[in-house]
Amino acid sequence: MINHRNWHEKHIETLSFGSRLADNVAKGMGSWKFIIIQTILVVLWMGLNLVAFVYHWDVYPFILLNLVFSTQAAYAAPIIMMAQNRQNDRDRLQAQADYQTNIDAKLEIEALTIKLNQLEIDKLDKIITMLEEMKK
Repeated sequence: MINHRNWHEKHIETLSFGSRLADNVAKGMGSWKFIIIQTILVVLWMGLNLVAFVYHWDVYPFILLNLVFSTQAAYAAPIIMMAQNRQNDRDRLQAQADYQTNIDAKLEIEALTIKLNQLEIDKLDKIITMLEEMKK
């Protein structure tokens, strides 16, 4: 059975667990779903701390919330950079695969051109031979 895996499938197989995790985290953090959920959580956090009658776990100006955001940013930035580096690797692999495909196609076209030219020459030789035989 012939294996028809493309460059992308081969690349995915080489990724470690951490690489796949970083890619998924970066993909999740770069989505509208993440922005909406985070906005809802921030509004709830602030709302509950502003209207709480008994226990304010993070009073205004929400220093704990700022610390949470700072921690999130400190981890998100390197994870996103790792994902971007892998995207660059994927782009490089795709460009190399495209280049190789173009080279293979060029070689095949050249071979077909030579073959067609040879067929044309063979036909012309046969026609010339037939004409010469007709003259005799």
